[in-house]
Amino acid sequence: MTTIRRFTCADLFRMTHINFDHLTETFNMHFYLTYLSQWPDYFHVAEAPNGHLMGYIMGKVEGIGESWHGHVTAVTVAPEYRRQQLAMKLMNILEEVTEKTYNGYFVDLFVRASNTLAIRMYKKLGYVIYRRVIKYYSGEEDALDMRKPMPRDVERKSIISPKQMVTPEELEYD
Repeated sequence: MTTIRRFTCADLFRMTHINFDHLTETFNMHFYLTYLSQWPDYFHVAEAPNGHLMGYIMGKVEGIGESWHGHVTAVTVAPEYRRQQLAMKLMNILEEVTEKTYNGYFVDLFVRASNTLAIRMYKKLGYVIYRRVIKYYSGEEDALDMRKPMPRDVERKSIISPKQMVTPEELEYD
């Protein structure tokens, strides 16, 4: 049976195989440790019965006022463990933390515009395309900024975008 638990420092040395996927953004050790220390309740790992790491999710809470939200920084599952709904389970945990711990208005994420499988999964989870971010990934590929309103956003204002396309420089990081 798969175990989903909080990420630990030791997991940093066991997750390399998960990050080999070309669609997975990888970060330096300092970046992962910053997330683990500042937002530990947003950092989880899926572990197989044999102790092999299957996937992980990391995120944070950010924003001010009605922009207070959970952000999915990375969610990825190793190729050999895909099609088991692990990413959906990990996303559900992040959404629950956003709603119950931080009382956020929405959850957002960025996904490569070419990653149709991920986009389909996010839509199935209730996310909508908020806007397109031109050349977000390495200055080459566009990203879709997707959002899902949380119960606190009764009027669903968080999914109404004033602009359909923006550049990375126009993104607000509160």
